[in-house]
This record gives sequence, C-alpha cells and structure tokens, in this order.
Amino acid sequence: MAESDPKTLVSTEWLARHLNDPDLRIIDASWYMPDSGRDARAEYEAGHIPGARFFDIDEISDTASALPHMAPPPEKFMSRCRAIGIGDGHQVVVYDGAGLFSAARVWWLFRLMGKRDVAVLDGGLPKWKAEGRPLEDMPPIVKDRHMTVQRQAGLVKDVTQVAAASKLGDHTIIDARSAERFRGEAPEPRPGLRAGHIPGSVNVPYTSLLNEDGTMKAPDELRRVFERAGADLSRPVITTCGSGVTAAIINLALERIGHRNHALYDGSWAEWGSYPELKIEQG
Repeated sequence: MAESDPKTLVSTEWLARHLNDPDLRIIDASWYMPDSGRDARAEYEAGHIPGARFFDIDEISDTASALPHMAPPPEKFMSRCRAIGIGDGHQVVVYDGAGLFSAARVWWLFRLMGKRDVAVLDGGLPKWKAEGRPLEDMPPIVKDRHMTVQRQAGLVKDVTQVAAASKLGDHTIIDARSAERFRGEAPEPRPGLRAGHIPGSVNVPYTSLLNEDGTMKAPDELRRVFERAGADLSRPVITTCGSGVTAAIINLALERIGHRNHALYDGSWAEWGSYPELKIEQG
C-alpha cells in the first residue's frame, strides 16, 4: 500500500484517524461522464463521508468557456470554496465515488490556485464503504473561512502552448485516454470531435496507474508504467485526456514519483479534436 502524504495521496486509514481534526476539510468531487447514468450530487446527498462538502466540477469552472469544466477564474474558485467552508489553513482531502477518477482534477485545481495542503483519498468512496467506515446524509455545518489564492500559471497549458510543444518536441505530452481512443479506433464520447491524438504524444491510460481496487500503484510501479509507455520523464510533462479530468491522475502520479515539472492541458481533446487546422495522429 502506498505511503500516505497529505500533499498528494492519503489512505482510508489515515482519513479515519484524522476525521475529527478541526482543520480537516473533506470534499466529494464525484463527477461522471454524461452517458454514465449516475448523478453525483444525488449520490452525495444519499450518503457521504462525514463532514464532506460537495464540489461541483461543472459549476465551479469557467462557465464563459464553450469547453467543458475549464478551470475557473481565481475569484470564483475562492468564493465557491468559502461558500462550502474551505479556506486558508485547512488540510483538504478530496475523494470521488468511482475510486480515483475525478478527485485528482480537484486536487490539481487546488494546486493551480496555490494550495498545497490537499490530498486525494486513495481508493475513494468505494474503498471507504468496502471497509465499513461511516457515512452520513446530513449536510455539513459550514463556517466561512477566508481564502487567499495565488494562481500558479505554470501548472496549466493552453492550446497554443501545447501546439508549440508538439511541434518542437521539447515536452513529453502524455494522454490519459484509453488506448483505443488514443489510436483513433474508438469514437469520442463528445459529438463532433475527430479521432486520434496530439502528434508526438504518448499514451498512458489512467487505468494503468491504478490497482484493481481503484487505489494508485506504488511509486516504483508508476515509474515502470511510464517507462513501458515510452514517456521521457527527463523533460517537462504536459498531461491531456478527453476534457481535463483524468489527465490530472497522471499529474498526481508524477507528483508521487517526485517529477515536479508537469502541467495539464485544460482544453484537452475536447478542444484539440474540434479544430480542423490542428494536426492529429492515429494508430
């Protein structure tokens, strides 16, 4: 089992021990693909880890953008966090209902806003429930806490920066989508997108970084996964996926193995695949 680190990943045992810490704040960041038939908020309301607050990835975003759940402006992030009682000096633990799927996206968002005391719950709600740990269906008592943010521009890339990185080959671009989608053999879940991948990118499906129980592999195993995929970690890394959610699992894995120079392409394939003038590769 991976060692707990309150800046990256903590175990269910760690969270159970710290559940009543006064400065701990737990976030349910569940989010599912539109065709999954699951309602993240309804599931949260039916039962969540005691004290958890619901973080709506689609609403706490840049709603002015035509792209799905792009990172919100710092002011919006700050106000939404304050509204659910999260602020300066809090240790945040993020989980989701799939195991380890969307929680890493919110971990990355906090990082983007300059917050480092934030970890993902390894194995998420499924592991917590499988171990018979407590749930509640009551909304938490929220107390406002001031929050300051300092956006870390280096942690996010836009389409122009990614296009330059693809052309120059000075970054390693890692795509978290399935091998079939990466190769262009499976249709994209969002209509109107071309199939394939960013030229020069390598494929590390996010599922390859996880154990069967939804926990993240140990650092040595993570390194082997990157090596087998041909991901050159001597260069800065840009992560990408379908819409910027599962890409963050790669960022979390890189952080776990001590690779600090990584950024996330927020538009991901939802953006790249929609521009006919951008080159794509298949196979």
